[in-house]
Amino acid sequence: MDMEKIERAVRDILEAVGEDPDREGLQETPARVARMYGEIFSGLGADPKQHLKIFTEGGKHDELVLVKDIPLYSVCEHHLLPFIGRAHIAYIPKNGRIIGLSKFARIVDCFARRPQVQERLTGQIADFLYENMEPLGVAVFIEAEHLCMTMRGARAAGAKTQTSALRGCMRSDAKTRAEVMALLGGR
Repeated sequence: MDMEKIERAVRDILEAVGEDPDREGLQETPARVARMYGEIFSGLGADPKQHLKIFTEGGKHDELVLVKDIPLYSVCEHHLLPFIGRAHIAYIPKNGRIIGLSKFARIVDCFARRPQVQERLTGQIADFLYENMEPLGVAVFIEAEHLCMTMRGARAAGAKTQTSALRGCMRSDAKTRAEVMALLGGR
């Protein structure tokens, strides 16, 4: 990431909105914003596979696994404002192939730390898990508040956007899908 270029751009924005980037209080802002972008867009250079360690247990694990309320912070690529919410991931292992539960949070974070739209983020997580874990099915649900809707435009504070991506038996089997929805409390 080109931190100096980000700093110059932030100075230009401050000047463009009528501020003095050299006044006390703003002098360090370009550097702070550059560091912030380095952190919140760190997923651009990250490979989510680094978090994927498949365990094949001796037992037959073929029952539904659901991890709820994974915190999610991302930045909408349309306005470069945050959207904040929760991801819920369900999967049914095949051939005992499971991963550590904390890995789901790391995978979500890896994809979220990129300029995003929620719809694509939901599908990216589902596709990644379905292709790499090879489960019978996977479902990803995300609900988030978009600050681009809260702070500007419609100013609809508290409005939440819900998206889902279903793969394998989660998509093709209505009974399995209904079980996941019931566990999520009808979200």
